[in-house]
Amino acid sequence: MSTVADKLAKKSTRKTGGKQVRLRLVYVDFWSAVKLSFLGAVALAIVTMVSFFLIYLVFQATGLLAGADDFVGQITDNAVSLSSLMGLPQVMAFAAVVSILNLIVFTVLGAVVAGIYNLAVKVTGGLLVGFMSN
Repeated sequence: MSTVADKLAKKSTRKTGGKQVRLRLVYVDFWSAVKLSFLGAVALAIVTMVSFFLIYLVFQATGLLAGADDFVGQITDNAVSLSSLMGLPQVMAFAAVVSILNLIVFTVLGAVVAGIYNLAVKVTGGLLVGFMSN
């Protein structure tokens, strides 16, 4: 009786007739890098907004915010109230500001990395990448 391991062993010993090709990556298109880094930054912005919301909900549900509000109230003789400073609208506004700044920084960083790579290729000759067809 043949097991799955025996079938995989047969497949691994079989020679493939694929042709191997080695190519050099000598240029990264600037606008493609900007578009790709922008899409990655948008995904990161969405993750940031959702994570801020979920963390706020966890802090609210566990009573951590109420405990911190009591603690700060004892220290400052109730002159400062964290509950008025750290409501859901304030937290989400802060998350939006952080997301927008990350969006700008990551998009610019993608463009800078593409430019640096294009300059470095002139010295190093590019990145060697191997491909094999099955």
